[in-house]
Amino acid sequence: MPLIALPPQGITGSAGFDYVTVDAARRRVYAAHGGAQSLLVVDADTGAVLKQITVGPMHGSAPDPQSGNVYTGNGSDDSVSEVDPVSGTVLRSVQVQGPVDAIAYDPTLARIYADEDDGTRIFVIDARTFKEIGTVMLPGHKPEYIQVDPVTHGVYQNISDPSPLVSAIAIVDAHALRVVRTIPTPDLQNDHPLQYDAVHHMLIVLGENNVLDVYDIGGKRLFQAAYPYGVDQCSDDTSRGWIACAGGGGITLIAFDGSSTPRILAHLDVAKSVHTCAIDPATGTIFAVWSDASGSSYVGRFVYRR
Repeated sequence: MPLIALPPQGITGSAGFDYVTVDAARRRVYAAHGGAQSLLVVDADTGAVLKQITVGPMHGSAPDPQSGNVYTGNGSDDSVSEVDPVSGTVLRSVQVQGPVDAIAYDPTLARIYADEDDGTRIFVIDARTFKEIGTVMLPGHKPEYIQVDPVTHGVYQNISDPSPLVSAIAIVDAHALRVVRTIPTPDLQNDHPLQYDAVHHMLIVLGENNVLDVYDIGGKRLFQAAYPYGVDQCSDDTSRGWIACAGGGGITLIAFDGSSTPRILAHLDVAKSVHTCAIDPATGTIFAVWSDASGSSYVGRFVYRR
């Protein structure tokens, strides 16, 4: 069955996008529009662009499910901000000691975790005081994506170390703020996307060598599958048993229910620059952002027809 592309919406500003996230309760989608140094706010039901809020050279974003505000990682500005997507204003910012790539938020502990772009650290911010409360040193270079366990509050950080070629998932104790265990991922090269499946307590990680691995949190590899497309960001929807991935110029939908090897349901070529996406868990719609060869920019929606 195919993935169907709905009519895309044009975006003002130059090329350059990064992570996409969804606030399903408030029906908003967020994307880092680095080319415009802004947070893109999109209506999750219509796909319409609601706002572009000037923040900085963004990479990551994480909605706060309680306040509805959005935490942003501001790349080479070496900062993390809190943005009100309704008023379109930056409420608070804090400087950190390096550029920020991916970020994750733990609403129970009110912790923002921001990994260092092409670095070796995770910066930890208290969302209540908006002050840095610690730095986690990683056992390798080049962190790529970060996830939080909502039950244990452990933090999972994948590491793609190009020299030498080392890939692993670092597990961080949220109270000690240190790495307590590392899961080697030797079959992967330059692993980028990481998703934590909180229902099945599994870690899903892909490498640029076209391999998908699934590990339990004890470090045992449970499943391995071929993935014949390029990949950067993925998004896990456990209610549907789906994983959506972007990269290699397209969107790929994978079926995974936690009990058998993941399999590809559908793939759709979109545009060369597509590399990030997110699933809206309320509807199953996949959102992505990209620019075409002419420099025009878009946000698109994709639906799977069974």
